[in-house]
Amino acid sequence: MQSPLLLSVKDAMVRYSEKPVFENLSFNIHQGSRIALVGKNGAGKSTLMNIITGVQELDDGERWEEAGITTGYLRQDIVPEKNQTVFEYIFSEIKDEEKELLEYKVDIVAEALQLDRQAQMTKLSGGQIRRAGLARALVEEPDILLLDEPTNHLDLEVIEWLEDYLNAYPGTILCVSHDRTFLANITNQVFWLDRGQIKVSPRGFKHFDEWSQMLLEQEERELKNRKQLVAQEVEWASRGVKARRKRNVRRVEQMKIMREQLKNDEAAYRRATQTINLKPIEGVDATSKVVAEFYNVSKSFSEDYKTIRILDKFSIRIRRGDRIGILGRNGSGKTSFLKMLLGELDPDGGSIKVRKEMEFSYFDQKRRDLNPDDTLKKVLSPEGNDYIDVMGKQRHVCGYLKDFMFDPSRVQDKVKTLSGGQKNRLMLARILANPKTCLILDEPTNDLDMDTLDMLEEILSQYNGTLIIVSHDRDFLDQTVTKILAFEGDAEVESCIGGYSDYLAWKRGQENPKEKPQKHKDKKQEKQKLASQDVPIEEPPKKAKKLSYKLEYELKELPKKIEELEHEVSNYNQQLTDPDFYQNDPDGFHNVTKKLGDAKLKLERYENRWLELEDMKSA
Repeated sequence: MQSPLLLSVKDAMVRYSEKPVFENLSFNIHQGSRIALVGKNGAGKSTLMNIITGVQELDDGERWEEAGITTGYLRQDIVPEKNQTVFEYIFSEIKDEEKELLEYKVDIVAEALQLDRQAQMTKLSGGQIRRAGLARALVEEPDILLLDEPTNHLDLEVIEWLEDYLNAYPGTILCVSHDRTFLANITNQVFWLDRGQIKVSPRGFKHFDEWSQMLLEQEERELKNRKQLVAQEVEWASRGVKARRKRNVRRVEQMKIMREQLKNDEAAYRRATQTINLKPIEGVDATSKVVAEFYNVSKSFSEDYKTIRILDKFSIRIRRGDRIGILGRNGSGKTSFLKMLLGELDPDGGSIKVRKEMEFSYFDQKRRDLNPDDTLKKVLSPEGNDYIDVMGKQRHVCGYLKDFMFDPSRVQDKVKTLSGGQKNRLMLARILANPKTCLILDEPTNDLDMDTLDMLEEILSQYNGTLIIVSHDRDFLDQTVTKILAFEGDAEVESCIGGYSDYLAWKRGQENPKEKPQKHKDKKQEKQKLASQDVPIEEPPKKAKKLSYKLEYELKELPKKIEELEHEVSNYNQQLTDPDFYQNDPDGFHNVTKKLGDAKLKLERYENRWLELEDMKSA
């Protein structure tokens, strides 16, 4: 039995300019739904959320909601008021008679989100303000809770707490997030915004890739069939129209309309399936295996008459080709570690050695290197040249911007006109044009859409320099790094070979990781070990090129998918062997026949892909 309907939108149109953002938009939200709202940057996700809250008026169509329904919205932009405490901000939308009843919940949520209830909102960092906004949305407990990138600026520990909280949440949730693991863990339905329409999947985000690919393949087949039909009509029209026969004249006009519509639909399909496609990063070189060394490094800060320890006699060697993921709570020392590596911060004790030949490309999550008044062209080409050097080749600025899904006509737009995701894409474009021997990315996934994330994962999987990533995106870390440094706070740093999943397995005691994590403490053995090791200068032996982490995972999963499809094909064939099937249920017969054809096509594609990946692996 379907759960009660809370909100419905039918045949809606929203227009900001001459071209509508949405046209004939229809969707329903039911009680208890956990919806992932997915779509490219600019697809209209924020507009759809405003339609749900009622802030966005419809130019046409109907919006209905159940009487008494409450809606809460965690927005990206929160403007704090002067002299307002965190506690006052969280309670600002709560009725006076309910505040005493909900005060206990404020304590629970504020503590979990690491918020000081008495802190002034205007003195909080951007990440803390976001957490205060999340706390208010959770305490209000509306019937429909809208979350826009709720995991931005959250630690992994807090993200996991939030997952548990939302899974027990009594209301309905609609969430926009770039964090694939987070969406997979909390959703049971997907709203896919694609070219002004909503496509609804009755299953959670865990199955989104397979479902969306199936829809795109089906659309591609339909376009191909239409193309053949239009070709036949064009061939007929080219023979000439017999004089004064209205039926034939009308047919020619219909052919022209069909041809124009097909042209528009094919262009829309190409835009929808467009991905960022760059050549692999090559040619990154270094002269030594060991590129940086921390030996007995200590660092602390004083704040409010308290000493905050960041590192205490911390030792580590970073080697050429290392792929290190850094995670930990805010304030645990991640940024300080990076600044010391970059030479922007001195240690209180110990020594830090970085090879002179070492060069850094640094992605700063705060975007301090972006001047709001610079144009996109100036960011990529400070001298104003039309062509820039991209990994040793000359590229036109407009063409390179197009690689990162920017409209070339925006080349003279200023940085301040861009969204957060677009600014991150612009920074990535600048850094990846010529990455240095060490690439440092500080929270690169914030505000990026999933297509850009896929591109970034693929590019990084083929980068052969030293890679250091600070991120709380679990799937992204699993796809890109081979070692984790976890800053646990109070100068405690743990290391683990593998990605985030390996680290989590160790933390939860589920299984032994490939290498036992070690706490970096002041030990004589560590000192003797480091002192006895020489820094080799010779070039390491060349290794055979391996599949990327993403392709390895795909190869591992394909046999299971092939087996499921073979079983599916067998079931459809079994149904069609019934001689009375068509007679008793013609529609059902045609439906099963279509499903059988689709399943066979998908099975063939999976088998070919498996053979392709096996060949790549053996090569």
